[in-house]
Amino acid sequence: MQFLKTVFWVLVAVIVVLFGSRNWSDVTLNLWSDIQADIKLPVLLLIVFLIGFLPTWLIMRARLWSHRRRIDAMERNRLASLPPEAETQGPEPAL
Repeated sequence: MQFLKTVFWVLVAVIVVLFGSRNWSDVTLNLWSDIQADIKLPVLLLIVFLIGFLPTWLIMRARLWSHRRRIDAMERNRLASLPPEAETQGPEPAL
């Protein structure tokens, strides 16, 4: 399965590089009334992708962090509420 994942990401990387090399042309952005910026098309697409991806990724990481903290707190509370002999007691000896 790891091999297929590696092949997929190599294929995606090759497609991105081919797209970037074939479309390496200037694009003029009209920012405000008289301000213009020239930028290469693949760089513009990368910036737009990151503007859309990074906030979503940061929100996901923050939620995972808060869920992980909540689960750790619940586990600590569960262990604290157990009787002391239940935590350290091993298997019962055979008679």
